[in-house]
Amino acid sequence: MRDDRDSAAAPPSAPYSARVFDALVLGGSAGCTEVMSQLLAALPADFALAVLVVSHLPADTPSYLLETLSYRCALPVIEPDSGEAVVAGRVHIAPPGYHMLVDDDRSIVLSVDASVRFSRPSIDVLFESAAHAFASGLLGILLSGANDDGTHGLEVIRALGGVAWVQDPQTASSATMPRAAIARGAVDDVLSPTLMAQRLAALPAST
Repeated sequence: MRDDRDSAAAPPSAPYSARVFDALVLGGSAGCTEVMSQLLAALPADFALAVLVVSHLPADTPSYLLETLSYRCALPVIEPDSGEAVVAGRVHIAPPGYHMLVDDDRSIVLSVDASVRFSRPSIDVLFESAAHAFASGLLGILLSGANDDGTHGLEVIRALGGVAWVQDPQTASSATMPRAAIARGAVDDVLSPTLMAQRLAALPAST
């Protein structure tokens, strides 16, 4: 694990701008919306990765996440239906009240199975399924939140060859979620939102 606040820490084995990913999964809860907006606003219109987003949104509460992220992001932003393919250069948001999974054929599955970590949609559910679908081609980012949802998902991402970033808890409105992942060692980098945005913007563009 490397904290970007430590200037003496060793750099990654290869620059992230040289690492090829197929997909980005992004999860958070309390206090995450503004950071999600900041990260997605940094993505260029030719961003090469498929993006999958989950925030804890109960079915009985109006959600403005789709509208908010669409306004800030140059990529198309959708709430997908079950069976839709995961598409590069598109942002797929888990609908309120539904778990969103990625099947082995890289299609979307929406589920009303029981809550996980007291949440539906659950970050762990998306992260773990996407890790199996994309393996080393997956970048996972865990943001501000009030419980430990997402920690197990990051562990699976790393176990299958992917990369895990978490928001620096000192910059998080609710630090429980990133701190839980750090405590479990489920992290490759601990980054401020600004540095995350810079690294995402530097990932290879589609050709």
